[in-house]
Amino acid sequence: MAGLDDVFGDIFSNVDAVMLFGPSGSYYERFATIDDVDVIVVGTENDLGADVFVELPLEFDEVGERISFGVEGGLEQGVIEGGDELVCATSVFDDEIDTVSRVRASADDRTGIYDLFAKSRAEPEVIKAVVELAIELGKKGQKGKPVGALFIVGDAGKVMNKSRPLSYNPFEKSHVHVGDPIVNVMLKEFSRLDGAFVISDAGKLVSAYRYLEPSAEGVDIPKGLGARHMAGGAITRDTNSIAVVLSESDGLVRAFKAGELILEVDPEAY
Repeated sequence: MAGLDDVFGDIFSNVDAVMLFGPSGSYYERFATIDDVDVIVVGTENDLGADVFVELPLEFDEVGERISFGVEGGLEQGVIEGGDELVCATSVFDDEIDTVSRVRASADDRTGIYDLFAKSRAEPEVIKAVVELAIELGKKGQKGKPVGALFIVGDAGKVMNKSRPLSYNPFEKSHVHVGDPIVNVMLKEFSRLDGAFVISDAGKLVSAYRYLEPSAEGVDIPKGLGARHMAGGAITRDTNSIAVVLSESDGLVRAFKAGELILEVDPEAY
């Protein structure tokens, strides 16, 4: 009669590394004696003093997102390579690790999400809230019609200095933050008008209706993308900000950092 090792043995055979997502100290110590496989800890902080560590800036409640981010971070940091077979151990139902998945790392499948969150000036929760807002807006549009939008996140002081108002600023004397459901409704309504939203590192809505004035010289964006994408790319080259752009023409959400396109998401597939 077959045992569990016979059924699940293939999950653990010939793996190149084990990725432990948020393990306890005792759980991590159980891997200390394994010599023939690399052990990588993935978490928000390296509390265990792990030799190989990939930072996870957010908890990522959805397990697929958590693992995808960890694998992409491992590729970016060079602790794993494309083609590596990985066992990913994480928690789904409790605080303790209770779920194991086998994943093949693919260097060709990098989404850009790790680069978007890692080493950015803006808080990860703020970036996530803005990307999710753009995706939701891309799905629903404005009253059923496609809409474009431009969100500049982080380094708000410099962004304001490199832009000018197109109209009154509805957030001038307010202290509202992106991610609040009521604020998101306001942003969706304002998105039908021209100009960029400027959001601080901590998520405060600094301004709407801003015309960005950085030089576009030397900014390389894919063919077919217009002025909104060019302005977003250029402002991130000249400031320590991130631009999240929803395209009215093709409905895709794109993110720029340091003048380069680093993320492209189809809202319908998210």
